[in-house]
Amino acid sequence: MLDGCTDWPDDFIRRYREQGYWQGVSLGQLLREQAQRTPHKEALVDGTRRWSYAELDQQADRLAAGLADRGLRASQRVLVQLPNIAEFFSLTFALLRLGVIPVFALPAHREHELAHLAHLSQAVAYVIVDQHLGFDYRPLARTLRKQVPSLQQVWVVGMAEEFVALAQCVANPRELPAPDSREVAVLLLSGGTTGLPKLIPRTHDDFACNARLAARACGFDGDTRYLAALPVAHNFPLASPGALGVFSVGATLVLAPEPSPDTAFELIERERITHTALIPPLVLLWLEVAQWSDNDLTSLQWLQVGGARLKAEIAARIRPALGCGLQQVYGMAEGLLCFTPLDDPQERVFDTQGLPLTVADEIRIVDTDDVPVAPGAVGELLVRGPYTIRGYYNAGEQNQRAFTADGFYRSGDLVRRLPEGHLIVEGRTKDVINRGGEKIPVEEIENLLLGHPLIRDVALVALADELLGERSCACVLAHGACVDLASINAWLRDHGLAAYKLPDRLQVLREFPLTHLGKVNRKALAEQVLAL
Repeated sequence: MLDGCTDWPDDFIRRYREQGYWQGVSLGQLLREQAQRTPHKEALVDGTRRWSYAELDQQADRLAAGLADRGLRASQRVLVQLPNIAEFFSLTFALLRLGVIPVFALPAHREHELAHLAHLSQAVAYVIVDQHLGFDYRPLARTLRKQVPSLQQVWVVGMAEEFVALAQCVANPRELPAPDSREVAVLLLSGGTTGLPKLIPRTHDDFACNARLAARACGFDGDTRYLAALPVAHNFPLASPGALGVFSVGATLVLAPEPSPDTAFELIERERITHTALIPPLVLLWLEVAQWSDNDLTSLQWLQVGGARLKAEIAARIRPALGCGLQQVYGMAEGLLCFTPLDDPQERVFDTQGLPLTVADEIRIVDTDDVPVAPGAVGELLVRGPYTIRGYYNAGEQNQRAFTADGFYRSGDLVRRLPEGHLIVEGRTKDVINRGGEKIPVEEIENLLLGHPLIRDVALVALADELLGERSCACVLAHGACVDLASINAWLRDHGLAAYKLPDRLQVLREFPLTHLGKVNRKALAEQVLAL
């Protein structure tokens, strides 16, 4: 394992190999084997560019040889900040074949996050596109070069200016030493709403397991056409099952430059998309646009929704509006994935976040003292398994808090488990407002308010209060007509809500501040409300 990473204990390594979760196949080899099976099958669609599996495989080989000629060596780190373009995958597979570790930054990241990631990973190179959605990344590269001494090379997709064009970093393919499947393959970013991201080391073995079994749980096969609408640098569209799941079964990946319904609906119609994945805020937007769109969406079979809890009221609108089934996805870049089975009854799909991906996913649900709660009770989710990490990269102090002594990851999610095994996410350990000693669960109030006819979306946040410690503020996106606190609380009382749970304040907004992963940034939202 890379220095600064925590490996699985030897007995777990043996167990996961014997049980077939870890198959000793590197991610670069995964593509190679698929290219040998179906060389002429369409692997990747990016606008007018269409690459077969053989072409993607060859592009990766040529780039791997060229980057090796430029001095890249196994175990070095490269900061990759590319949008949804074909070069993301030719570069990623090139790095994987070299044993070089990509650090996946999101297109929305800027100097503050990027300097942190480059310093933490000691990245030796930075890969960008020249411009994307109106933003020029080259001035950002100049700034980072000055701030991070290890960052010696910058490669650019497009006009490179004083840097080097990635298209020039190619050479004739040659045999290169293959990385061991037990080595770290990629460094993903943690998705917290506060503080700077931690780095999540995923090995070839565990990430391949993650993608392969997720593809099976989602019914992917060679006929699947998956639209990557979310940024592919994120774990959800990358490997849960996402792009790597697509490649594991010889399906086709279609890249969307951004996830707006105008762009996505056209791609769904033109490319006959069968599967795609969204986060809840985008689901709301798609549902609204679908009411008047004349695009043909009949090819779409399944919409996967994850990244945050999808309210049941929204879940019930998906099939009538989009004509496809809903598969709820719950998970984390650190590991555990849950999916609602494709044959689950609708009430399970609407109200739960699914079953753990494997029987080897060990689940504990505990109270604040780490004591297991009673069956069906709410507690914090702890997990370990064949694709859940044992520690963040170079984060000794944080690892002591985030992992138990016996290797369970503390998710920070409050869940309860049904007798059949389905998990229901009830919020975060910090998503409980303590109002004068009375605990107000954020998710409960939000679910109720989403049923109000004038409310399109809602986020309940805590505001500091000298008397009560915290007061609650319901931040809402409204459907045009005016809403006020008195009528909202009267409506909540009529729906049986206890008086102490009624919001103390109502704030009508045009939009919510989001994290780079598309989740509501509750900290920023509370600060915004206090400033009004």
